[in-house]
Amino acid sequence: MAIGYLTIQARTAHDAVPLSGVQITVSDNQGNTLYQLTTDENGETQEVPLETLDRSFSQNANFTGTPFISYNVLAQANGFNSFYVSEIPIYEGENAILPLALVPMQEAQRTPAQTDISIGKPAVSMHEMRGQEGPDSIPYVLRQVVIPDPITVHLGMPDATARNIQLSFQDYIKHSASSEIYPTWPTTSLTANIYAIITFALNRIYTEWYRGRGYPFDITNSTAYDQAFVYGGPVYESISKIVDEIFNEYVRRKGQNAPYFTSFCNGTTVTCDGLSQWGTVTLAERGLTPLQILRSYYPKDIEIAETNAITGAISSYPGTPLQTGSTGLDVQTIQTYLNRIRRNYPAIPAITDPTGDFQNSTKSAVTKFQRIFNLTPDGIVGKGTWYKISSVYTAVARLAELDSEGNTLGIGTIPPSSVLRQGSSGQDVITLQYLLNVIAEYYPDIPRPDQDGVFGSGTRQSVVAFQRIMRLDPDGIVGKNSWESLYHTYHGIQQNIPNHTPDSGTIRYVVQPGDSLWLIAQKYNTTVDAIKQLNGLSSDLLSIGQVLKIPAPQSTSVIQYTVKPGDSLWLIAQKYNTTVDAIKQLNGLTGNLLTVGQILKIPSSQSVSYTEYTVRPGDSLWLIAQKYNTTVNAIKSMNGLSSDMLSIGQVLKIPLS
Repeated sequence: MAIGYLTIQARTAHDAVPLSGVQITVSDNQGNTLYQLTTDENGETQEVPLETLDRSFSQNANFTGTPFISYNVLAQANGFNSFYVSEIPIYEGENAILPLALVPMQEAQRTPAQTDISIGKPAVSMHEMRGQEGPDSIPYVLRQVVIPDPITVHLGMPDATARNIQLSFQDYIKHSASSEIYPTWPTTSLTANIYAIITFALNRIYTEWYRGRGYPFDITNSTAYDQAFVYGGPVYESISKIVDEIFNEYVRRKGQNAPYFTSFCNGTTVTCDGLSQWGTVTLAERGLTPLQILRSYYPKDIEIAETNAITGAISSYPGTPLQTGSTGLDVQTIQTYLNRIRRNYPAIPAITDPTGDFQNSTKSAVTKFQRIFNLTPDGIVGKGTWYKISSVYTAVARLAELDSEGNTLGIGTIPPSSVLRQGSSGQDVITLQYLLNVIAEYYPDIPRPDQDGVFGSGTRQSVVAFQRIMRLDPDGIVGKNSWESLYHTYHGIQQNIPNHTPDSGTIRYVVQPGDSLWLIAQKYNTTVDAIKQLNGLSSDLLSIGQVLKIPAPQSTSVIQYTVKPGDSLWLIAQKYNTTVDAIKQLNGLTGNLLTVGQILKIPSSQSVSYTEYTVRPGDSLWLIAQKYNTTVNAIKSMNGLSSDMLSIGQVLKIPLS
C-alpha cells in the first residue's frame, strides 16, 4: 500500500495567532480513529503517514476510479468552535496541509458549535460542462494589473445567496489549484495549470467582471462560471511551493498588459476551446516547458509577465533574493518584521546580527519561518518568502494596533443604546467600526470597514455580513440585538484568543511528547524554577497536552563595540549589563584574549517602549501624535523620518507615554 501524508495547522487572524493545544482526531471513512494529535506552539501537528493508492492512478487520464483514499479531521479546542473536515484526499508521496481557521466562541456561549466541510474529488474529475465566459477584447478598466490582497470569493453561483470569503491571493490560488487538479502531476504540468488559474483570476479583477456588475465579490467558486475553490480544504505541498514562486506572474499577449482570458477544462469528459488539464500532463511528459504547454492551447504570442502591484503589501520585493552576506535597508526590514513576528511565533530564533547585516542568526530566523509556513527552508528571502513575511507581519501588527485602539476607545461591557444606520456618524459609529474590524480578523466573511466615524455603504456591508453569520435580520441597521451580539462576539475573542501582546510577559506552550521542564527552559532561555513558579508547579512532572506559561524572552539588539586599551570581556560585559559567555557565544570566541581595535558584537536588552501603527488615508503625523499623546518630533525621531510625508500602509513606531 502506498503512503501519503497529512499535516494540520490551526491558526487564526490571518496567521497572526497560532493556536496551540488544539486536539486533533484523524479518522478513516469507517469511523476508526487513526491518530490523536495536539498542535504545538506554532499551531501545527507533526506530519502523519496515511495509506493511499499508488500515485500512477492519479496520473492516468483513462483511470475511471477514485485515485486516492480520503480521511477525516475533527479539531477541538477550549474556547473555540469545532471544525470537522471530511473526505480529505491523500495522494502517494504528497503532504496535504490542512489549515484550520478556528473561530472563538462568544461570551457566555456554553457549548461549541461545529463547522462541517466536505472536500471530495477535485474538479478535473467532474463531468459537468464548464461555462467560463470572458470578454472577447479587454476593455480599459484598471490602469495596471493588480494582485488583490485580500481577494473576495463568493461560495456559489453569482446570484445565489452564499458566503463571501476573504483570503490572501496566494492562499486563494493554492486552494483553487488544490481543488482543480491532482498534485501528483509533473511539475511543468502543475506550473502551466497554475499560470492559467492565476491569470483567470487576475482577468476577473482587471476587467472588474463582477464588481462592475454590482456584486460585492471578485470571483465565484462555481466551475460553471469560474474555477473551483473549496473553502477549508487542504493545500498540497507540491502546489504550494510553485504558487509561492509565481503567484504574481500571469499570461498576456505580447504588446498587451491585460491578463489573457485563460479558460480551461479537463479535456477528457469535458472539452473546450481553452487549456486541457489532462493534456498538459501528456505535453509535460514530452518535455515541454510551462510556456510551451500554454502556447499549445492559447495564442502563440502569449508571454509570462509579472506585476508587483499588490494591494495591502507594506513594501515591495526588492527584486533580488536576500541571503547570507546581503546588507542594507531591505535586510533591516526583514529583520524588523521577523523580530516582531517572533513574539507570536517564539520558535523563531532571535536575530542577533547587526541591523541590516544578513548573517547566521538572520538566516536561522528565516529558515525557521520558512519551515513554519511551508516554504522551501533554504534561509534565502526570495519573492515567496518576502511576501509571506510581509503578510504575517502586517497581520500581527494590525492585531497589536487594534488592541491599542481598544484601550483608547474604552469599549467596556455595556453596548451603546443608539440605533445606527447608513448615514449615521459620530463616536458610536467609530465604536461600531472598531468592533467590526476586530471581529473581521477572525471571521473571513466580514469585510473590514474604514474607521472614519461615518456609516457609509462599506460599513453597511460589514454589518449585513455580521448579521447573516449571527442569524439576525440582515437589514444593515444596528439596534439592540445587533449591539449585544457585537459585544458578545468581541468579548468572546478577548477571552479565548491566546494573549500575544508585547507586554504580556509570557508565552503559551503546549507540552509535547518527550518534553521536560529542563528542555523547555533551555529552549526559551529561562530556568526550571521560573517556569514552575509562574505555573504553580510543585514537581517536575508534565503531561502531554498540558498548557504552560513560559516567561517571554526579552527582545535583544546588537551593538558594535571597538576594543580599547585596558578592556576585558568582564569589563565590557559589566558595562553593557550582559555576560562574558553571551559575548563569546555571539562573536564565536573560544578564549578571553582581546586585541585593541577588535570589533565585538554586544547583546543589548531592550524593553518594548513603542506600539506599531499602520498609516491610513487621511492620517498625518500631527493627528497620530494627538491620538497617542506624543509629539510629531518624537515619532519622527523614533522612525528616522526627515519629513512629514506619510504613505498609506506605512508602519510607524509610536513612542508610548
